[in-house]
Amino acid sequence: MENEAQKNTGMKRSVTALETMAIVVGMIIGSGIFLKPGIVLKDAGSEGMSLLAWIVGGLITLASALSIAEIASGIPKSGGLYTYMAEIYGKRTAFLLGWVQAVISYPASVAAQAIAFATYSAYFLPINDLEQKFLGVGVLAFILIMNIISTKCGGVIQVLATIGKLVPVAAIIVFGLISGPVAQGAGTAQTAAQGTGFGMAILGTLWAYDGWIGVTNMAGEVKNPAKVLPKVIFGGVAFVIVVYAAFNFAVFRALPQSAIIASKTPGADAAQALFGKSGAAFLTAGIIVSTFGALNGYLMTAARVPQVMGEQGQLPFANVLAKVSPKFRTPANALIFQSILAVVYIFSGTFNTLTDLLVFVLWIFFTMGVFGLFLLRRRSQPKKGTYRVPLYPLTPAVGIAGGVYILVSTVLGDPVRSLIGIGITLLGVPIYALMMRRQKQKQ
Repeated sequence: MENEAQKNTGMKRSVTALETMAIVVGMIIGSGIFLKPGIVLKDAGSEGMSLLAWIVGGLITLASALSIAEIASGIPKSGGLYTYMAEIYGKRTAFLLGWVQAVISYPASVAAQAIAFATYSAYFLPINDLEQKFLGVGVLAFILIMNIISTKCGGVIQVLATIGKLVPVAAIIVFGLISGPVAQGAGTAQTAAQGTGFGMAILGTLWAYDGWIGVTNMAGEVKNPAKVLPKVIFGGVAFVIVVYAAFNFAVFRALPQSAIIASKTPGADAAQALFGKSGAAFLTAGIIVSTFGALNGYLMTAARVPQVMGEQGQLPFANVLAKVSPKFRTPANALIFQSILAVVYIFSGTFNTLTDLLVFVLWIFFTMGVFGLFLLRRRSQPKKGTYRVPLYPLTPAVGIAGGVYILVSTVLGDPVRSLIGIGITLLGVPIYALMMRRQKQKQ
């Protein structure tokens, strides 16, 4: 199966287990870890319940990750969830996901990471909004060139950026844990009484755990994906659970609850409390590295979706998008396509709106992906010696429950955006019909 996948993509299986792990960790840990502690604490109502929410959210994510890992092990091909949808639910359903990912979701996410990099860079550089956009395009261009030259370059960048982003996180954890607990004052009991709900706290953590599934887009280039993907997905998500719990505990020791809840940047405030005035600069530098790594991870994994869709003839200019660079053996055209769309979103300023609109839709497909494990098991049992999700069927059931919870919460919280997201997705139906008609005419 590996030889078949490699033959289809024309790309090298050059991505190592370490680089794959860096993609998982690097795409999960972004700026959210520095911003979310106050929101989750406010909803949970106390430090203990807040930590529990981070752990429960992580376990729900882990259950989904382990379930998708079995599918990835059985279908070790590039394209990730798009490819799994095609195998389990058919080409039309897969196209709707791929259309949303390739044209809107992934390039908008790339644009968001590029602008985040430029925005935090403005802490050190005196640049205005327009100059920030040009800086964002500049760093995107650099990462694009590196990924075109070699997937190995992208992998090395991902490893280095992931290590770099963990430095300030580790520093806050270590110094926060060894320092004495801060005096809480009268705000503690008052805060505990104002918690809006443990469920909302879990919802907040689930957003922070998002991103790990992007690594499955590159299964066709991972060395021995059937064995490597389950291990790195489990190891990466489990590692992030520990990091998130430890980071929040350190923040709780560095700042009083009332200050954490009142702050929009509790991570920066904790760094300043631990390291003085230089703490904010230290943490900002860490966030810049973090967004740089996330940008590289998103662009690297995003390009594999339009490239595979091009192979299937499911997008306009399919032959161009499907083509692999004969010199570098990378999906150069798909990388350029995603980058051009990202630049459009950067200058139009629509990236946050687009990603917000499609959160609901993407979680529909994600939940369907986890449920797909039941369908695959019904069709055929995994081959002996291949990866099987532990505690089946409980594990995928937990993942599905988490997905359904997010969907219900999103609909209740913002029904208009949810409907708009569905509408954007359904715009792909006539495009799919047109592309299928063209395929029949060529036959």
